[in-house]
Amino acid sequence: MPSAIIVGATGQDGTFLYHLLEGKKYSLLGIGKQRVITNIKDWDGKKTVDICNFEDVTQIVQKLQPDEIYHFAAVHNSSQDPVAEPVNLFHQSYDVNVLSLFNFLEAIRQFSPSTKLFYAASSHIFGKPIDEPQDENTVINPLAIYGVTKATGVYLCRMYRSVHHVFASVGILYNHESWLRGEQFVSQKIVNGAINCKKNPQKRVILGDLAVVVDWGFAPDYVDAIHRILHHTEADDFIIATGEKHTVEDFVRIAFDTLGLDWRDFVEERKEIITRETVALVGNPAKLITKTGWKRSVTFSDMVILLVRKSGEHDER
Repeated sequence: MPSAIIVGATGQDGTFLYHLLEGKKYSLLGIGKQRVITNIKDWDGKKTVDICNFEDVTQIVQKLQPDEIYHFAAVHNSSQDPVAEPVNLFHQSYDVNVLSLFNFLEAIRQFSPSTKLFYAASSHIFGKPIDEPQDENTVINPLAIYGVTKATGVYLCRMYRSVHHVFASVGILYNHESWLRGEQFVSQKIVNGAINCKKNPQKRVILGDLAVVVDWGFAPDYVDAIHRILHHTEADDFIIATGEKHTVEDFVRIAFDTLGLDWRDFVEERKEIITRETVALVGNPAKLITKTGWKRSVTFSDMVILLVRKSGEHDER
């Protein structure tokens, strides 16, 4: 039976991956913020794990000797979140996005050298790139704390790969959505807003900039890509993206159309709520497709429709 540790198991990607691997008969340990989830019978290990504590991490890695480790845990601020105090944001971001990754890489090097690790990086490592679309050779030039710490994680994986021969692969993920997204993300703000407007025509949805361009994918598809990456013959870096650009207005129109509503009757644009610059990023997934055989299961339009229907079902419950 293959075994895996999922770091950040209670987030969107961790949740989908846990179910995917459970279906593949994996022995699983999922590390969330406040708890450990597992399908290991009679688990007698820790009930919580501090991923920023090297001893906690090494104990888990030594005990399980997992075939695979997936690192999803991250601190991230959206463009509509309040501006965070930079010192605290940097320390929190560094601890989760960098230090915890280092702990797992070093634990693998010392105690479980056959373990394969996947690190979830972000398109934000590119900052404002000249290249479009971006690929694995695009210059890394982050412009925000999140991007800086995610870029550091990429360099750590590359170092452990080349110097210590650890199987450490990186997925550079572009925006990917599902009904599990948090309410602070614009995709869920649109979907929930459309559902609320359907119930109450007096409701309104306030958005920052309808012209923003995004490369949007479907989270379960990206999780499938992640699993494929870790089962590729060699550790490497991969762009996980659709290669397509759509505006926030495209997303809004499809979401409201799904419910039989004209979005122009319900949506207000207020650019002043944007707290940081948004950059149009689009990725080139050619290497991922060629090396792993990955392909999308749904189009952009079908994804938005699915999100509305799934979120509506959950809301009715």
